[in-house]
Amino acid sequence: MILAASAEFKLSITKALTDQLGATLAPLSPAPLTAANLAVLNARPGVYELFLQGQRVYVGKAARSLPDRLSQHLRKISGRTNIDLDDMSFVAVYVDEDLDAAAPEKLLIKKYQHSGDIPWNSNGFGNKDPGRKRDQSMVKAAHFDAHYPINLNFPFEITPGDYTAAALLKEAKALLPFTFRFEQKKKGATKIYKDTVISVLDEIATVQDLVARLVETLPGQWQATALPGYMILYPELAAYESALMWWRRGDDGTVAVTQGPQHFAGGDVMDEGADDED
Repeated sequence: MILAASAEFKLSITKALTDQLGATLAPLSPAPLTAANLAVLNARPGVYELFLQGQRVYVGKAARSLPDRLSQHLRKISGRTNIDLDDMSFVAVYVDEDLDAAAPEKLLIKKYQHSGDIPWNSNGFGNKDPGRKRDQSMVKAAHFDAHYPINLNFPFEITPGDYTAAALLKEAKALLPFTFRFEQKKKGATKIYKDTVISVLDEIATVQDLVARLVETLPGQWQATALPGYMILYPELAAYESALMWWRRGDDGTVAVTQGPQHFAGGDVMDEGADDED
């Protein structure tokens, strides 16, 4: 009888890492996604999981600071409808720099994705501003923004007084928990913003009030459009298939608010894998 003189050995480093990450996360109790809870985290790299009403919905990583990255998510969700921050919670694990190179969040995504536990990893939750060229694109019906559109009644609190449009736009970008993009390069927009003075009284209380006042006061034909995931302001008269609504000034100077068609495309959102790094 001749015994085999050779054999095959396979070492799965990725499986070992995935098992250890899972074992580290498993006993953790999700904490409410609040500023107070994030404040006690160390500013270190790591991976995290988000939960909605106790269900795991997202896995992400922070390349530099877990509290900073999770704070971005808290801010984003705070400006959405159909979702309550009180229903959100998280767990997090600090990761050494050496392990970060192995993309631990991708290991966890691969571990969970087949069970349907992390729907937000494939529906655009981690998306940033898609840019002007994508404004006319129809939003997928399965997209995070379609499920949880921006809150147009989000408070815009500013001291009453006279402001330039430039100052108001700067304040809006700082205060609003979603992207507010506006024309900056064409048609002398920067000069128009600096030269246009807007009197802000107590009636400007929400983002809707703000954009209506901007459209009413800026010279020429400007349109503010609320898309599912962000707001835009451009000198145009345009229709957007997935728009929630838009604001235009008529010939008589009054601002008309039009409900958008809110058409959404079928099909799945492209799987983006890990979320955008901080």
